[in-house]
Amino acid sequence: MPISIGCAIWSYPGWIGEIYPPKTPAKEFLRVYSNHFPAVEGNTTFYAIPDRAAIDRWIAQTPPGFKFCLKFPRAITHNGLLVPYLLQAQAFITQMQELGDKLGVMFIQLPPNYAPSEGFADLTAFLTALSDRDVSLALEVRHLDWFDSPHRERLNELLTKLGIGRVILDSRPIYEADKSGEVAIACKKPRVPIDLTLTAPFSLIRYVSHPVRSANQIWLNGWAKQVKIWLQQDTQVYMFVHCPIEVKSPINARYLHEVLVSSGISLAPLPPPFSDDSPVQLNLF
Repeated sequence: MPISIGCAIWSYPGWIGEIYPPKTPAKEFLRVYSNHFPAVEGNTTFYAIPDRAAIDRWIAQTPPGFKFCLKFPRAITHNGLLVPYLLQAQAFITQMQELGDKLGVMFIQLPPNYAPSEGFADLTAFLTALSDRDVSLALEVRHLDWFDSPHRERLNELLTKLGIGRVILDSRPIYEADKSGEVAIACKKPRVPIDLTLTAPFSLIRYVSHPVRSANQIWLNGWAKQVKIWLQQDTQVYMFVHCPIEVKSPINARYLHEVLVSSGISLAPLPPPFSDDSPVQLNLF
């Protein structure tokens, strides 16, 4: 599909009763999740690198066409300069390529203290060394200077040259909640500007949703318009829904799907949320 939506994680016990039937064992969470959404952000790799046995389970538990969009480990990206960790980054890519065609975009998230004034040369060397690998890469920046001239233009030029995408973190539903008639709530995600510049043939959006479903409408309507433009340009779109109240993430991801379909975007239907009348089909082995 030219657009894949999902959540940031798949293993969350609080989703039992929403997408997981009661008494679903944790080992079945990915299998059930992948029958509801066609992709997952896979934030798990930020904290720990899966071994080959885990990767094999991921492959076995997900249907054809499912995509994992995995974050680089914080041990690589959050320890100062990047170049000293280049070998680890290359090894991580190689290991995740074992997912085959189920590997979507891999993305590098830079910490808020990684500034262009000190880091641009380091970032250039790091990304250049990774750009020849047979994998789709994207970059998320958080220091506010990356969004201002001349650093914004320099970064976009570098990413375009290397064919690396720019991750979009949209936390407006939390920080500007009053525009939808709701109040702001505590959120660990930063408030950063949105840069819609396409630097690769794909776009990866991390949408931090408001826990009140209707509060997201103003923002999702805008995203539907933008996504339609990108799809007309043959851009692959990945959009993952976060929420400060995690139990609401799949509910809001369903709402995103509903808004996109209502705007005229063709998407495969999602299975209905679990109910007491839903059949329970779990792997017995």
